[in-house]
Amino acid sequence: MCGIVGSIGKEDTVSILIKGLKRLEYRGYDSAGIAVIDQKGLILVEKRAGKVKDLENEIGEWKPDTNIGIAHTRWATHGEPNELNAHPLMDCKNRIALVHNGIIENYGSLKKILADRGHFFRTETDTEVLAHLIEEFYEGNLFEAVRQSLQEVEGTYGIAVISSLEPDKIIIARHGSPLAIGHSGGGMLVASDTAAIVDHTNKVVYLEDREIAQVSKDNYKIETIEKVIVTPKLQIIETDIKKIEKGGYSHFMLKEINEQTQIIKDSIRGRLDRESGTARLDGLDRHKKQLIETDNLIILGCGTSYYAGLIGGYVIERNAGIQVNVEYASEFRYKNPVVRKNSIAFAISQSGETADTLAAMREASRKGAVCLGICNVVGSTIARESEGGVYIHAGPEIGVASTKAFSAQVMVLNLISLLLGRMRIMSYDEGKIYVDRISEIPQKIKSVLDEADCIKEIAKLYSDRNNFLYLGRGFNFPVALEGALKLKEISYVHAEGYPAAEMKHGPIALIDKEMPVVVIAIKDSVYSKVLGNIEEVKARKGKVIAIATEKDSEIQKKADHVIYVPETIDSLYPLLTVLPMQLLAYYIAVERGCSIDQPRNLAKSVTVE
Repeated sequence: MCGIVGSIGKEDTVSILIKGLKRLEYRGYDSAGIAVIDQKGLILVEKRAGKVKDLENEIGEWKPDTNIGIAHTRWATHGEPNELNAHPLMDCKNRIALVHNGIIENYGSLKKILADRGHFFRTETDTEVLAHLIEEFYEGNLFEAVRQSLQEVEGTYGIAVISSLEPDKIIIARHGSPLAIGHSGGGMLVASDTAAIVDHTNKVVYLEDREIAQVSKDNYKIETIEKVIVTPKLQIIETDIKKIEKGGYSHFMLKEINEQTQIIKDSIRGRLDRESGTARLDGLDRHKKQLIETDNLIILGCGTSYYAGLIGGYVIERNAGIQVNVEYASEFRYKNPVVRKNSIAFAISQSGETADTLAAMREASRKGAVCLGICNVVGSTIARESEGGVYIHAGPEIGVASTKAFSAQVMVLNLISLLLGRMRIMSYDEGKIYVDRISEIPQKIKSVLDEADCIKEIAKLYSDRNNFLYLGRGFNFPVALEGALKLKEISYVHAEGYPAAEMKHGPIALIDKEMPVVVIAIKDSVYSKVLGNIEEVKARKGKVIAIATEKDSEIQKKADHVIYVPETIDSLYPLLTVLPMQLLAYYIAVERGCSIDQPRNLAKSVTVE
């Protein structure tokens, strides 16, 4: 989502802020801005629509005499993505500057009240209301003015505020949008994502919801909005700078696709117990009794994480015999969901900050479910608020379109299914075989990635098409959904994923000689059924791109193009069949000249509903 960086006490404030914004570019944004307070006590602001480099070029050699500033990358919610609406935003007298992630839901009523009291507004944003509200409450204490303002606000926020009236502090606060304070020699840093400050420090304190902090160059204090003093918990972040750089690849997405061999090794390292034919997942140990006794699991996720959850639902039901309900997190709490007394909910989120997933997890908890997390970011909100869970160990994922995190989520869900299965209905011999097949997956992923050139040539042939259909069955139906999503996200091509059998119930009307149809036709329990679906496509002159199992010669007679993956067991095939989907989307986007790592309109971590 939007990104926030702040610095106080350091002489190179502007360069720190700009570099921090660059570290946050992967989150997705449409404008950027910076505000500093100079030694004359004036707030200086520079803002630009577009990329951080546009802001950087405009600033040029600008080096104001300052040691305090805040900066922001905006993903537009209220108001067009232009220079006027870009953050930081100011009050009437230009003495308060504010950056904000989130949405102020009651901004309309607040704006009317403030306008009636003489405030004038320059932008179309909801955020500007906050700057004026702080101005209205200001009586010589910025910290208290911000606190009082937030008591009037409904919605989500992560904010950083500076004022020329008190140029020795940054005020930050959060509710539903992450913020952290970083300890750095000679000053302090604040950020919405530790990637922005990892060059300067690995020591951070995370704010919790409804907490507010006053940060100076030497120290900070944290309280709740209700004036309860908070004892901070210092955490050490472990981020390798090389992992958030391209490393010679043309795009982060391609780098992350190719990292999947290692990522899957990391996600299973130390977690396979061949002697007992099961998985070791320490984060679930406290809940083993509940996991044995439950008759209902709920999986919550959005977008790619939801599709990983669908695969997890198939796998857990087969291996453990537990009923699984996979829910769109964005819909879950609005439908008055039925949660049983012994239900267990897994919240899946790469960032651990996805607003809809977090809200759904909290709703499940309120209704009595044990809530567990499956996420990537240590110290994220879902990681902190869940009662336990499993990290996917995918490392930083910079490309907005998720690739390696999806695969790591699917693998972790397989590990969970193995653990549950062995505790419930899976035999020792079945468990040992499953462990062996999981162990083989990293090498099999590498063999698929080695065939990227073949997929690149297919992409060239179809890069001018504006519609695609993706078909799969069983475990691979969610992979069809994910493949279509990837193509939409980064190439802006309309694509739809369907269960292959559903194709004849409507989508078949779209098929003609111009329609490429990507079909997952691996040799599993529904192979013959999928061949029948391919025949239906060919009868309408559709072009078939098949994802098939190695040495399947029959499929070559039916498909226009075949991409092979190695043989494995049914429940692990998604870890292989998704790879051609990712590469196909990537190479089509390259051919179409799209912005691959930062697709238009998208954000990496969606922290608004």
